[in-house]
Amino acid sequence: MSGRPRSSSTRSGPSAAVASSASAPVCTHVTRNPALPSAVRSSEPITTSSSTTRMLSGVMMLRLRPTPGHRPGTLEGVSQIAPHPGVPRALELAEGWVAVHDTAASSDVAAAGDVLLVPGFTGSKEDFAPILGGLSAAGFRTVSMDLPGQHESPGPADRSAYAVEMLAMAVLAVAGAVTDRPVHLLGHSFGGLVCRAAAIAAPERLRSLVLLGSGPSAIGGVRAERLRTLRPVLEIGGMPAVYAAMEQYDRLDPRYDVTSPELADFLRRRFLASSSHGLRGMGDALSSEPDRVAELRATGLPVLVAYGEGDDAWPPQVQADMAARLGARCAVISGAMHSPAIERTQQTVDVLTEFWRRCR
Repeated sequence: MSGRPRSSSTRSGPSAAVASSASAPVCTHVTRNPALPSAVRSSEPITTSSSTTRMLSGVMMLRLRPTPGHRPGTLEGVSQIAPHPGVPRALELAEGWVAVHDTAASSDVAAAGDVLLVPGFTGSKEDFAPILGGLSAAGFRTVSMDLPGQHESPGPADRSAYAVEMLAMAVLAVAGAVTDRPVHLLGHSFGGLVCRAAAIAAPERLRSLVLLGSGPSAIGGVRAERLRTLRPVLEIGGMPAVYAAMEQYDRLDPRYDVTSPELADFLRRRFLASSSHGLRGMGDALSSEPDRVAELRATGLPVLVAYGEGDDAWPPQVQADMAARLGARCAVISGAMHSPAIERTQQTVDVLTEFWRRCR
């Protein structure tokens, strides 16, 4: 799931390395530069018809409760529209066109390998914009992609095409299109479920797997309730109505900072450019994915489980337990919630590059 800026609180503590998780879910906390964001007021929301508004007012009467705990958020000026060194490319695959940002490794350091970054539900390749430069500087050629049906990547008009296994095939196709070598694969949130399926299907195509803010199975809690609530909104009012409902939801959450007009415009345009079939299909997949942790462990791939200490999608303890079941390395990124690449950029780069260097 893609994140919007949220209000923040500082935390202090020593910087730490990624730790191995054995029989107990012990995860290393990584802290660095816990600066506070400076909020900028948002532009106007999407308008809807009076009938749709009446429908939304009924559907959106959710039992919304803020997630307890501290309030991490984004750093000032860091977002999906941050400048980055990635070169836009469009890959023609059997699954259709997929848009990517392709970032060459810096020539100042030894080449360290190829990385493929996969976004979450309602996300896109831009969710990784803040970390592309850091990964390049560390020697990694990095490609971030849309999933089919997201943003600039039109997908099929068939809900079944967005099942996790089908999307995993698209991820493997992108990997094969950008390099003939095994890749370090990273999946954020729902993208983690997709990348896990890719790893299970073709472990020989990967050097490692990172699950960033992802979980062992279907999403639960308030986010699952939100998905259920938005289904009739999509059926009745289409994508504009869903986006308006999401904005209403966000305003009820006291942790959210309002975004700059430029970022608000990007988030709106991205969502409305995405496929309604993809939103339905990925929503169904996110709500029904089984637990495949044992299958992933059986591949023998090096795995890192990393997440923000305030993650409000899959709870941190659920992700720590998953790391223990996998025998995986585990890192908790202090000051971050569900989108560490945006919320704590340098810590995320440090965690990823340290893990990938261990996988050589």
